[in-house]
Amino acid sequence: MIKVSPKIKRILVPIISIIAGFLVGAIIMLIWNYNPIQAYSSMFASALGNMNGIGETIREASPLIFTAIGFAIASKAGFFNIGLPGQAQAGWLTSIWIVLAYPNMPKIILLPLAIIVGTIAGALVAGVAGYLRAQFGTNEVITTIMLNYIVLYTCQYLMQQVMSPNLRIDTDTTKNISSNGSLKINWLTNMFGGSRINAGIFLALVAIIIYWFLMKKTTMGFEIKSVGANPFASRYAGMSSKKNIILSMLLSGSFAGLGGVVQGLGTYQNYFTQTTSLDIGWDGLSVALLGGSTTIGILLAAILFSILKIGGLGMQTIAGIPYEIVSIVIAAIIFFVAISYVIGLLFKTKDKKNNYQQPQRKERGPNNGIDGSNIEVGKKGQI
Repeated sequence: MIKVSPKIKRILVPIISIIAGFLVGAIIMLIWNYNPIQAYSSMFASALGNMNGIGETIREASPLIFTAIGFAIASKAGFFNIGLPGQAQAGWLTSIWIVLAYPNMPKIILLPLAIIVGTIAGALVAGVAGYLRAQFGTNEVITTIMLNYIVLYTCQYLMQQVMSPNLRIDTDTTKNISSNGSLKINWLTNMFGGSRINAGIFLALVAIIIYWFLMKKTTMGFEIKSVGANPFASRYAGMSSKKNIILSMLLSGSFAGLGGVVQGLGTYQNYFTQTTSLDIGWDGLSVALLGGSTTIGILLAAILFSILKIGGLGMQTIAGIPYEIVSIVIAAIIFFVAISYVIGLLFKTKDKKNNYQQPQRKERGPNNGIDGSNIEVGKKGQI
């Protein structure tokens, strides 16, 4: 058993998970007579080997950062928000609709307006789940899953039946937005070889700073974390559990909505009918888990997932390896992150007196925490 400090352990566990995921992918390739060295070389060359690839990788990471932050905020409050795809889709459609409806409005007004409206749309969708949890104790996993489907088909109905035909090419695709409402920046596109990189990356970096400041330096962030860690002690200290439940879900949905805004105003420049939930929602959840819901962790994990996504296309075209192998690698990484407790058993950690201790499992019961998972029970059963 390896002796490390708790800080080093937090770094090693996701790294080992990533390596294990790549090894699983390599084994699968070998079984099917593919060359894993050639495959991974093609992957990294496609994602990072030229300016266009780097631009596309950065572009792919931008919405993932937003949705990952959305999941992380809910997670800090003790919730499992898996409604990120629906919240992002709501932000995507509403932001595009605003820009299409007012194409000649000055950019200094139109672009911020579209971003704000998309953010609010995502917040409102998540707020429904937060309100139901706060008022009636409804399980947020169930409500957010249901809301994903509700938003998916509601957006389809709104686009096909409510949106003006003048704003659409056909029933499945809107017209492209005007430059006044676009996140595209010509000099940035030219710098990165004509890729679809856009100002969304700057917004994402600002979002990471806001997330760090919110959680580390504000009373609001402290209360959200406190409610997630111990709702009973928080209530005893005068914090409102209901208020913080709703607030955390609103914040979570607003960041997820921003992910959809960047996808619409930055990457695609339009909206088209979705046949299933948005990948950026599910991938953002995975990014948050891999990054441990920390600012640096989310940034690095988003870049890794972008390399896998963009590089996977190159792996398919250059090395002739099915793109599904990339999905297997991602799934394996998340699997090993999910069993991080088992990986953590490989290490001993230091206590405050520099003694090494083995990791201890928290006892869990039906009344521990808001979601039954966040309160550690002492030796005499005391909280």
